[in-house]
Amino acid sequence: MTRRTEWPDSAGFGSAAGDAENRSRRNRGAAPEEDGAAMDGGGSLPSRAGSGPPRTPEEQARAICLRLLTGSARTRRQLADALRERGIPDEAAEEVLARFEDVGLIDDAAFADAWVESRHHGRGLARRALARELRTKGVDSALIDEAVGRLDAEQEESTARELVARKLRTTRGLDRDKRLRRLAGMLARKGYPEGLALRVVRRALEEEGEDPDLPDHHLPDA
Repeated sequence: MTRRTEWPDSAGFGSAAGDAENRSRRNRGAAPEEDGAAMDGGGSLPSRAGSGPPRTPEEQARAICLRLLTGSARTRRQLADALRERGIPDEAAEEVLARFEDVGLIDDAAFADAWVESRHHGRGLARRALARELRTKGVDSALIDEAVGRLDAEQEESTARELVARKLRTTRGLDRDKRLRRLAGMLARKGYPEGLALRVVRRALEEEGEDPDLPDHHLPDA
């Protein structure tokens, strides 16, 4: 995969908000500020800690988004849903979300790329499962296709083999068919296609000395 975004953990990727905000300020010729420092009303993003509670819907929306982004990277849809749940008017929410996109605090393409890389290498998820997760987070279909497309079939099969190799020992002592169902089912739950899952498991069992003439099975839905 060619594009990397430094969001280190699979659950939240850390916080991109402070770095993106400082990059934006440097691009405008301003010095970076500490996270939480107050910002003026000329289009800049305000602090979470100001002299008093936010008053306008826009101020409230900015404070909510910054707080959420400090915990983890979020998609635009996730932030929009959070603002709606907190009663922020749509017009104010749209204005703030557009501004956050302009300064790079919201970047669904980068989010999708980082999610695919992290969840594939960290959890071994296949393209189908990754696409499903990104859809639930509101990422556009074209961005999903682009992100999961960077994970090629060869890498996906290699990861499937690694998953089976790690799980293989725990199935020793079971009969052949039960081992097949358990290992292939594990891959299916991670989004691997049935044909790939069966091929990988059959080969692993054959290499271990099991009879290679294994019957066909239908895997449980992932």
